Amino acid sequence: MQSNSDPNTYFENRDDAAKQLISTLPNELFRDKEAVIIAVSEGGVYFADKIAKAMHSSMDILLTEAILAPNNPDLAIAMVSETEEVVMHKALIDSFGISEDYVYGESQRKYDEDVLTYVYKYRKGKDMLPLHGKYVVLVDECVETGLTMMVALKSVIARGVKDIYIATPILDKSVYDNLLHVCDGVFCPHKIDDYISIEYYYKNFDVLSFEEISEIIDSYERRKKSRDPEMDNHYSQERRQEEEKKENRETMQKGNEIVCKNKL
Repeated sequence: MQSNSDPNTYFENRDDAAKQLISTLPNELFRDKEAVIIAVSEGGVYFADKIAKAMHSSMDILLTEAILAPNNPDLAIAMVSETEEVVMHKALIDSFGISEDYVYGESQRKYDEDVLTYVYKYRKGKDMLPLHGKYVVLVDECVETGLTMMVALKSVIARGVKDIYIATPILDKSVYDNLLHVCDGVFCPHKIDDYISIEYYYKNFDVLSFEEISEIIDSYERRKKSRDPEMDNHYSQERRQEEEKKENRETMQKGNEIVCKNKL
């Protein structure tokens, strides 16, 4: 939904963006599945948290760092993740005449100096949640070039996930089609032509502090150690309801089979 005062404003604030994003998610798709919600950036943590709570799922963060062009420190030409996967923007690398040796060298340096620091900063050096055989939703606050999301996709595929979905409040329409070819679904309320910058589409856009991001991530670690009784009760009620529905369906089906046999 766009603001009446500014046709380029799609969100009042992060909370509004999260609500719009969650409204696009088909909850039935993830029901009874072991879904894990993964934030692929610090900015994505807020949205991953909201989705995880709405879907009653686990949440984690996948840490990455951009590789910048040697002749343009504001231009990302590649991305490295905490699993040491690297994704390059081939068109940019070729157009600037940058060697792949430079990209891989910088990737190793960024991994050693920055990514590992983030792992200790946000997860106290612990590995990500186990993802093998899981349904994973990769979440970011926006998708512009797709580099961050592509390295996240590569990283979780290497971890043996079952299905991968992408969720973001807003993305560049040109990237949308590319993502559809490499994952099982993309959920996004706003696909923008000629994407400018994330704050351009918000009436009020506040950047989360380190403390706010850490608190969100730590809350899931605490929940693992001492599971929330209310959450357990919620899960138990849902399971009972689903089991009752299944029993009713089976009873009705058996009844129909008996009726059919009697008619024959």
